[in-house]
Amino acid sequence: MLKLYGTPPTRVLRVIWLLNELGLEYEQVPVALMQGEHLQPDFLAINPAARVPVLVDGNQVITESAAIQLYLAEKYPQAGFVPEAVEERAQMYRWIFFLMTEIEPLLWRIARHTFLYPDEKRLPQDVDQAREECVEMVAVLERHMQEREYLVGDRLSVADFNAAYTLDWVNEENLLGNAPRLREYLKTMYARPTAPPTIAVAFAAMED
Repeated sequence: MLKLYGTPPTRVLRVIWLLNELGLEYEQVPVALMQGEHLQPDFLAINPAARVPVLVDGNQVITESAAIQLYLAEKYPQAGFVPEAVEERAQMYRWIFFLMTEIEPLLWRIARHTFLYPDEKRLPQDVDQAREECVEMVAVLERHMQEREYLVGDRLSVADFNAAYTLDWVNEENLLGNAPRLREYLKTMYARPTAPPTIAVAFAAMED
């Protein structure tokens, strides 16, 4: 059985979404980051980078949420989440990389300087700059999605499941105010019966 290491609201949600969409059984192994479980030798033996999620599939150990998503989609092609045409695959990779390199690092900067770093390391001015840059990059995606149902082509791809989690994170930072099409897209994606919990729901569950 597939084994997935990680606990919501982390990027493990991206992987859970693909697993749900593909109807795959898996064992979820919680990793308590706040208690430092990702720094223990047993976990470091699986992922020396000390990050979640990690997917173990037999002898395969895959890290990085987008890489795991692509692995699952390619291993189970019957779902059609990887476009057949090389041109559309290129566009899928384009938008996945855009989300992971142009938007997500800005969200991490905000998180680090608002609650992850100790007070003495936080730079409020970096938060302001990251928020401004994030709005600019979200605007790029907003323009792309005008008159479009999916990020690529005429059907769902890995890019959509990747985008939904990222945009949910953007929304948690109240940075989707000028992106009505993306707000609608986000609502549609999370209305899917296979959708994982939102970040807000996952945080609430941790507090119960």
